Amino acid sequence: MGCPSCAAVAAGEAMPPPWCNPQVVTSAISGLLLVIGFVGGKLGLAPFPEIGLYILAVLLGGWYFGREALHELIREREIGIELLMSIAAIVAGLMGQWAEAAMLVFLYSISEAAEGYTEERTRHAIRSLMDLAPKTALVVRDGKEMRIPAEALQVGDIFIVHPGEAVATDGEIIEGRSSLNEAPVTGESVPVEKGAGDTAFAATLNGEGALTVRVTRTTADNTLARIIQLVEEAQASKGRSQRFIERFGRRYSPAVLLVGILLALVPGLLGLGWEEWLTRATVFIVAAAPCALVISIPITLVAAIGTAGRKGILVKGGVHLENLARVRVVALDKTGTLTLGQPRVTGIVPLNGHGEADVLGIAAALEARSQHPLARAVLDSAAERGIEASPAEDFQSLTGAGATGRIEGERCFIGSPAWFVERGVDLADIKVRIESLQEAGNTVVAVGDGQSLFGLIAIADPLRPEAAEAIRGLKRAGIHKVIMLTGDNQRTAQAIAAQAGIDEVFAELKPEDKTRKVEALDQQYGRVAMVGDGVNDAPALAAAHVGIAMGAAGTDVALETADVALMADDLTRLPYLVRFSHRNWSVIRQNLVLSTMVIGGLITGAVSGVFSLPMAVLAHEISEFVVIASGLRMLKA
Repeated sequence: MGCPSCAAVAAGEAMPPPWCNPQVVTSAISGLLLVIGFVGGKLGLAPFPEIGLYILAVLLGGWYFGREALHELIREREIGIELLMSIAAIVAGLMGQWAEAAMLVFLYSISEAAEGYTEERTRHAIRSLMDLAPKTALVVRDGKEMRIPAEALQVGDIFIVHPGEAVATDGEIIEGRSSLNEAPVTGESVPVEKGAGDTAFAATLNGEGALTVRVTRTTADNTLARIIQLVEEAQASKGRSQRFIERFGRRYSPAVLLVGILLALVPGLLGLGWEEWLTRATVFIVAAAPCALVISIPITLVAAIGTAGRKGILVKGGVHLENLARVRVVALDKTGTLTLGQPRVTGIVPLNGHGEADVLGIAAALEARSQHPLARAVLDSAAERGIEASPAEDFQSLTGAGATGRIEGERCFIGSPAWFVERGVDLADIKVRIESLQEAGNTVVAVGDGQSLFGLIAIADPLRPEAAEAIRGLKRAGIHKVIMLTGDNQRTAQAIAAQAGIDEVFAELKPEDKTRKVEALDQQYGRVAMVGDGVNDAPALAAAHVGIAMGAAGTDVALETADVALMADDLTRLPYLVRFSHRNWSVIRQNLVLSTMVIGGLITGAVSGVFSLPMAVLAHEISEFVVIASGLRMLKA
C-alpha cells in the first residue's frame, strides 16, 4: 500500500504530517466510529444505530485498500492481501459480526497507512540533505553583489561564500582558501583544505576563509541533487529476495483464498456446522495473509539504502546490497585506489648520451596529450624544472602500452621497458637497474626511438595511509581474499602489495585482462567485488558481482558505471560497507523468520479454532508493526 498524500514528495515538496494523510484520516475516523459503536452498545444503544456505526466504520476504513483490491483483481487479474482482508470483513459482517468486521478493517487500514507513511518517510529522509544547501547565493553580476535564489544560479556565474556559510551549488574555486566540511556529499566530517582550482560541492560548509566560486553545475544537476536522485531510484528498485517474496505472494494469496473457501464449504457439507467453520475460514484468511512477510524486505532495503546515502555511499539498488553480503573476494586496482593517485617522478636515468632534461622534455612532449595517470607526473616534473615542451605531432596513444609521436621530425616512443623489449630493443645492460627501481615501488617508464633508449623515468605513487588498515578491516569483515589487479609491472605491484597486506597480485594487465581475471576469480574463489575509479576500470566493474567506484564525488561516469559509489576518497569506507551489507542481510533474514513463524502460529490457531477473529487481526497487525520496527533498525548507521 502506498501513501496517498505522498505524491507531493515525488515533486520535491515537503513530507506532509500524518494528519494530512487521507489514508490516516479515514482510518482514524473508522477507529473513532468503532469505539463509539462499541461504547454505545455497552451503554444501551439500539442495535440498528450500533450496527450502522460499524458498517460506516467498515466503509470508511476499507475505502483505500478495498479499491486497491478491486483494481488488482479487475485490472491486473491478481488476488492480493487487500482482497483477502476485504473478503474476510464482508463475510464477518454477513455473519452478523459487524463489530469484528469493523475492528478488522480499522486495524488493517491503520497498519497499512502507518506502513505506507513510514516507508515514504524513510525514502524522504535522504531529501533532508537538500535542506543543508542555502536557499540563496551572494552572486556577483556587473561588478555588484546581490542575493538571488540559489536555483537562479547559471553555469558561469560567480558567487561568494562567507565563512560559516554553505556552498549554494557545485563550482570551481577561483579565489580564496578555506577548509570545507564535505559530510553531506562524502559522509566525511573532517574538513578538507581547498583553494583556487579545486571543486566546491553544494551544501558543503565553509570554514574560516571567504571563497569566490564559479558555478559549474546548477542546483538541479549538482552532485547533491544527483546523489538524491540515485538514492531514490535505488530505493524504488527491488532486491532479489524482495522479487522472490512478491512472486511467492502472487501464488500464495490465491492459495489462501482457495483453502479458506474449502475450509468453509467442506466441513459444512459433511455436517460439522456451517457457522463455526465459516468463522474459522474467515479467521484463517486473516491469519494467513502474508502482510508481515511482504513488507519485511522492502522496508529494510529502503532504510538501508537511505542510511548508506547519508553516509556518502551510493548503493544503486537493493540487489547490489544483497550481492555484497555474498562477496568473498575483493579485487582492487592499484593506481588511484590503493595508492593516492598522485604519482611523482622520483628519478631520471639518462642513457646513450642523453641528459636528464632531454629525456624529461621528450617524455613531456609525448605525454602532453595523454590521458594516462602517469602523464601528469611527467608534466608536473617538467614544469617544476622549467622545461617547456610542445606536444608531439602525429600523437597516438598505444592502449595498455604507452604513446608515440613525432618530435622535431623524429618518431619517439614512451612506454614500459617490457614494451621496448617486445619491439626488439636490448635492455640487458640496464636490467638490474630497472629491477632495483621497481623493487623500491617505482613504476619505470622508458623513452626511446624504437631502436634504443634515451633514458628511464622512475615514478612512484605513494600508498594511501589508510590502505593497510582498510585491508585488515576487510578481512575482519569476512572477506577471504584481497587481490590487486594492475597494469603496472610485477615488481612494483609486489612492493605496494607487501606494504598494504594484499594476498595476491596480478600485474601487467590490460583493461580486457582485468575483466577476464575478475571472471576467473569468481570461478575460483566465489563472488568478487571489484574496486576502482569507475572510469578506466568500467569493464572490470561491470564484470564483477559488485562494482565499487571510489572517490566518485563529482564524477558522473563513476556514478553511472558502478553498482556502489563511495563518494569519499577513503578506503576505510570499504570494510564499513561490507559490514553494513552483512547487517542488512541479517535483519532481512530475521524478519523473514519472524514473519514465517507468526503466520504459521496464526494459521494453526485459526484452523484449530483457538483464535477468534479479533485475536487473529490484532496478532496479525502487531506482527506487521514488529517487522517494520525491525527493518527500521537499518536507519542506524
